Amino acid sequence: MKTAPFYSLDKKKIKNANLKFAIVVSLWNREITSRLYKGAYNTLIQSGVLKEKIQTWEVPGSYELIYSSKKIAHSYNFDSIIAIGSLIKGETPHFEYLCQAISHGIKDINIIYDVPVIFCILSDINEQQSFDRSGGKNGNKGIECAKTAIYMSLFKRSIK
Repeated sequence: MKTAPFYSLDKKKIKNANLKFAIVVSLWNREITSRLYKGAYNTLIQSGVLKEKIQTWEVPGSYELIYSSKKIAHSYNFDSIIAIGSLIKGETPHFEYLCQAISHGIKDINIIYDVPVIFCILSDINEQQSFDRSGGKNGNKGIECAKTAIYMSLFKRSIK
């Protein structure tokens, strides 16, 4: 089976592609989202993306990632948007409603606009799980999402 060209994180290729990324970060559960953001941002830079090709916005909570990602997709020409948030289960059904709404909202933006919106939103049972998944014993989902954003950006360009 032939491997598609976008599976490789070749620094030179990424730098030459002149990729542009938007990162939208929720301020809610900031201890977690800042760790995810650092992982994503540093991975983009280490992969060869120029600092001036990364633009960051902050929004109050994860629910606001839907509107902000939609506005960015509509108003700018980024190769990918990374939506970063953190939801931690509480004692009410609020967690389930938010998780479902945000998942569907990000999915809808991916369908409507011609820009990949990468889902970097943790939905964890407790705070420890969130720490473990944002630079702890289970890695950093921000790093994984930045790599996905690069892959999808190169994929998008390979189709045109």
